[in-house]
Amino acid sequence: MKTLFIGGIKSGKSRLAETYILEQAKQKPYYLATTEFIDDEMRQRIAVHQQRRRDRFITIEEPVQLLNTLKDCPGPVLIECVSMWLNNMLYHQFSEETVLQELTTVMQLSIDMVLVQNEVGLGVIADNPLARKYVDISGKAGQLLGEYCDQVFFCCAGLTIRLK
Repeated sequence: MKTLFIGGIKSGKSRLAETYILEQAKQKPYYLATTEFIDDEMRQRIAVHQQRRRDRFITIEEPVQLLNTLKDCPGPVLIECVSMWLNNMLYHQFSEETVLQELTTVMQLSIDMVLVQNEVGLGVIADNPLARKYVDISGKAGQLLGEYCDQVFFCCAGLTIRLK
């Protein structure tokens, strides 16, 4: 089973996804953390996630190589988060085609996954090409995930609306 939690920043999607996988998993789930430590503020955000998950997950930290990390993972796995992975892939100058192909291949793996993604396409059109590129690829990734996932939950105000 593959499940997507998508919503705005600070919508509660990470907490909701963590609770969901812990309730569904028959074994201790994996937690694939994709965020790179880039500054002190990001370190503080990461620390909050680390404190919340404590020892309830087997944590794997990998900012770029999703497929190589997951292909031998016995699952179930929470991927936290697709948005940061997309950011990392753009930062490391991977092409849109490469990014979407890797994500497609990941979604074809036979392990149970819960994915978290920021919905960034509900605001205004960004004023710079890089931000527009990120929004475009994020939207395409969201559509791809929506297609492959068995369940999709939109998160807002700490609540979920089931879309699929």
